[in-house]
Amino acid sequence: MEEGPYKYIRDGNGKVSRVIRIGTRKSQLARIQTDSVAATLKELYPDIHLEIVGMSTTGDKILDTALSKIGEKSLFTKELENALERNEVDLVVHSLKDLPTTLPPGFTIGAVLKRENPHDAVVLHPKHVGKTLETLPENSVIGTSSLRRAAQLKKRFPHLEFKDIRGNLNTRLKKLDEKEDFAAIILAAAGLKRMGWENRISQILGPEDCMYAVGQGALAVEVRARDTDILEMVSVLHHPETVLRCIAERAFLRHLEGGCSVPVAVHTEVKDSQLYLTGAVYSLDGSDSLKETMQTSVAAAAADADKSPEEVDERVQRVGVTASKISGEAQNGSERLGVDLANLLLSKGAKEILTVARQLNDAR
Repeated sequence: MEEGPYKYIRDGNGKVSRVIRIGTRKSQLARIQTDSVAATLKELYPDIHLEIVGMSTTGDKILDTALSKIGEKSLFTKELENALERNEVDLVVHSLKDLPTTLPPGFTIGAVLKRENPHDAVVLHPKHVGKTLETLPENSVIGTSSLRRAAQLKKRFPHLEFKDIRGNLNTRLKKLDEKEDFAAIILAAAGLKRMGWENRISQILGPEDCMYAVGQGALAVEVRARDTDILEMVSVLHHPETVLRCIAERAFLRHLEGGCSVPVAVHTEVKDSQLYLTGAVYSLDGSDSLKETMQTSVAAAAADADKSPEEVDERVQRVGVTASKISGEAQNGSERLGVDLANLLLSKGAKEILTVARQLNDAR
């Protein structure tokens, strides 16, 4: 049964219920992530009917070009958002790091789920098992499609070479294992864990080696901002600490005007009601960089949790995130932290580093 923009089904007893359609990319990892969100929703709302709709995106189709050359972040999200706009799906599951810091009008991130390990991981070619980046032979080639990873690791491990590698996780691992082109590849630990390939992780890179991408390791559920019932339904998936960390990270990136085509990295943690944000910008070869840490109190998060959500304006978004059940004060503090840290780096010359990085990348 289709009625207006929504789809309904009638069960054997004549009871009619709405079908919630979840959009996802077709890759195996995207499906695993979407299935996990669907399973959680089904547990919380046993009566809902869920339908998963797989789609191919531009980023999935163009596999012979470095991501940083194709353009901005909407590579993996545009087609999914088009389906959301046309009411073909009701919510979309993304990796938060794929979502631009400014969403198209009419959309919002209705849930940011508990973050998996956000760090990057080293996956070695089988013949190098037991080694680390430090101990790999001189001029070993490391595969990564990320300017952020390459910039940090070039500086830290000058004896290594870095080359682009594209494709989904399966493809990249295959390229590593079946050819001799790469000694190792760098991937997000979260993706490997979700795929059940944790045994392939040879080394997790800590912040001193490689800070992660904004939002890395967190899943986001994007919905139409006017769909208050869907927004309300998915809001229970929010993980407060992850929300605050990711708002700070996204605000930092947005204020720097960074995207895929410039090396920007972050590290966040919440300790004793303090949110710590470390942010950095790099030149393409990592020789030039700026890095600073700031903190803010997010103690209000717990205190405000008891307030009734009616006092919160549903329309308030912070860097694309709507989280009406989490303290507005704590969210504002996190957003301010990101902007303040970006301003600090800008005052020290971040703009120049990023402009040169962008020009060099465009010229490559």
